[in-house]
Amino acid sequence: MKSAWVEREAKDAVDRYGAAGPELALRVYSTRLLGRDPKLVLHGGGNTSLKASARDLVGETVAVMHVKGSGADMGAIEPEGLPAVRLAPLLALRSRDALSDDDFARVQRAYLIDPAAPAPSVEMLLHAFMPAKFIDHTHATAVLSLIDQPNAQELCTDVFGGRLGFVPYHRPGFGLARLAAQVFDKSPKVEGLILDKHGIFTFGENAREAYERMIECVTLAEARLQKNRKAFKAAALPAKVATARAIAPILRGACTLRDVDGEGAHKRLVLDFRANDAILNYVNGADLARTARAGLLTPDHVIRVKPWPLLLPAPAAGQLDAFKAAACKAVQQYADDYQKYFDANKARASGVAMHDPLPRVALVPGLGLFGMGENAKAAAMAADIAEATAEGIADADAIGRFTSISEADLFDCEYWPLELAKLGARKKLPLEGQVAVITGAGGAIGAAAARAFAQAGADVALLDLDLAAAQKTAAAIGGAARALQCDVTDAAAVAAAYDAVVAAFGGVDILVSNAGAAWQGKIGEVDEATLRKSFELNFFAHQKMAQGAVKIMLAQGTGGCLLFNVSKQAVNPGPDFGPYGLPKAATLFLVRQYALDYGADGIRANAVNADRIRSGLLNEGFIKERAKARGLSEKEYMSGNLLGREVTAHDVAQAFLAQALALKTTADVTTVDGGNIAAALR
Repeated sequence: MKSAWVEREAKDAVDRYGAAGPELALRVYSTRLLGRDPKLVLHGGGNTSLKASARDLVGETVAVMHVKGSGADMGAIEPEGLPAVRLAPLLALRSRDALSDDDFARVQRAYLIDPAAPAPSVEMLLHAFMPAKFIDHTHATAVLSLIDQPNAQELCTDVFGGRLGFVPYHRPGFGLARLAAQVFDKSPKVEGLILDKHGIFTFGENAREAYERMIECVTLAEARLQKNRKAFKAAALPAKVATARAIAPILRGACTLRDVDGEGAHKRLVLDFRANDAILNYVNGADLARTARAGLLTPDHVIRVKPWPLLLPAPAAGQLDAFKAAACKAVQQYADDYQKYFDANKARASGVAMHDPLPRVALVPGLGLFGMGENAKAAAMAADIAEATAEGIADADAIGRFTSISEADLFDCEYWPLELAKLGARKKLPLEGQVAVITGAGGAIGAAAARAFAQAGADVALLDLDLAAAQKTAAAIGGAARALQCDVTDAAAVAAAYDAVVAAFGGVDILVSNAGAAWQGKIGEVDEATLRKSFELNFFAHQKMAQGAVKIMLAQGTGGCLLFNVSKQAVNPGPDFGPYGLPKAATLFLVRQYALDYGADGIRANAVNADRIRSGLLNEGFIKERAKARGLSEKEYMSGNLLGREVTAHDVAQAFLAQALALKTTADVTTVDGGNIAAALR
C-alpha cells in the first residue's frame, strides 16, 4: 500500500477550509484519503480524531476533540462531520469502573460544543483516552487477516515489533476504551494499537504522520500475508455452471419474506452480483462450509451483512429447477438458524425486536457472490463488505486459520443500540426493495413516472431509444437509477435490456410500459408501412416488454405488476388518429389478457388512459395547430375537459404509482384526462 498524500492537495484543503483552521482542514483531508480506499474503510467503519481547542457557545476557549460523527462517510467528510466534543469531561470518565449503554448515549451528546452537531463515534472515548493529537482508526483488510487468527498477538509482535500495543477483543464502547488505555499506559511510546479481531489505530503529532503510519503498518501486514502461504484447495464443481443472470431472479425470490396474510405485500431485496479472481478463489474453496460460518472480519460489519452469509450449492447449467429447490431450502434453514441465534442471545438485549431473518450476502460456488439489501445502495454496501471478507478470509486461511469472535459477541454488536445508530432513522417507503423498469423514460411521462417510483422507494431502470435522454432522467433522480438504451421494438434489444436490469438489481417487480409515438392519417388512406410501424411500437413493443418481465417475475415467484400507457384513443378515437388508436386498442385488450392469464401468479396488469399531456406526442407546435383549428387559445385547448384543468405528466405518473400500490387491483383502466365522457369506459 502506498501513501496517497499529495502536498499540493493538502494545501488546497487548508485553503478550502480556512475558516476551520489548518489542523482541522488537514484532518479532513487525511480522513478522506483513508475513507476513499476500500482496503482501509468500508461504509461507516473506521474513524479519526484531532485534539485542539475551540470556542463554546458563551465564547470561552476550551480543549476539545474533533471526532468523526457516527456512521459518517469518511471518503466525503466535511469539517461538520468531525464534531467538537469537550475533552475534559471525557477524560474524567476514565476513573469510572463502568458506563451503561444509556449513559454512554447521553455522553455522546452531552459534551458537544454544538448541540446540533452529529453524534460522535461510538469509539469517541478510546480516542479521548489516548493522548496523541491525531488518531486514525481503520478496519484495514490486510490487518484483519493478520489478527483474525488464534495466535494474533504473536503474529502482531512478529510483524510490528513493539511499535503497536495489542488490545484483547472487547465490544466497542466504554469497556474497550478503558482496556485500550490500560494497554497504552504499559507502553506509552507505542505508535498505535491493534484491537484484536477489530482493527488498527495509529497516532501522530500531525495529520500526515498518523496517516502515513497507518499506510506503513498496513503495508507490513500485506507483506506478511505473502509469506509461507498454504496451497489453496478447491472444491469439485459442475462441468458447466449456470449464469448469474439465470439464477439471480430465483435467488431473489427465495430471499423474499412473503406476506403471511396473502395480500402480496412481500419484503423483497435488491441484489448486487460480484465476481473476480479473489472472490472465486474464496467461494470455490474446499473449506467454504467452515469459513462461511466462522464469523466476520470485523464486528462493525454485522449491522449490514448479518453474522454469516447464505451458502448455496454450485448451480449446474440446465438444472435451474434443482437449484431453485436447493436455494429455497437453504434460505429456510438460514432463517431457522437466525431465529435460534436470536433466541439464544436475546436475554442480553431486553426488549429488542428480531431483525428480519433474511441473509444479506449469498455465496455461490463456481459463480461469485451476491450482496442483498432493501435497495440498490444497501445491496452494494453488503456486496462491498462481502468482497472484502472473501479476500480477507482467504488471506487469513493462507497463513493460518481464520478465527473471528463468537456468535454471542456478534449478537452483542448486531443488537447494540449505539452501533445500530450508525444506520440512522429510516422511514420505510412503500416500494422499498422493488425494481421498476420504465420505457420511454427520456420523455415527459416516462421521466415523471421514474421520479414518482424512485420517490416511493423503488430502484428504477430507465429505458429509452435516446440514451442521453434516459441518462438525463437518471441524473435528475440520482442514487442507483440505471439508464439503458433500448429499442423496444427489437426483441434482441429488449432481452439485452432485461439482462442488464437483472445484472444491476437481480430482477424486476414492476414494468411501466410507456414508450409510444403517434402516427396520423385517415385509416382508409394510410399506407401499410405506417400502420405496421405504429403497431410495432404501440402494440408489439408492449408485448415484448411484458413477456420479458413476466418471465423474470415467474422465476422470482413473488408476483409483480405490469402497467401500460394506453391512451384515450383506445376507447375514444379521434379523426385521422386511426394508425395510433388501433394498436392502442389492441394494447388495452393485451392488458386484460395478462391480468386474466397471470392473476393466479400474483402478477397484476393495469392501464392508464391519458389525454392531452404535454410530451413528445403532444408538442408545442401540435398544441398550437390543434388549438387554432378549434378556435381556442392554447390554455383553453389543454384544459378542455370537465374539470377545466390541464393534465400533466406528473398526474399520469401518480396514476401509475397508485396502480402499483393497489395490491388487489388488476385489469383496471384509470382515465387521466380531467374528464371526458366520450372516453369513459362503459
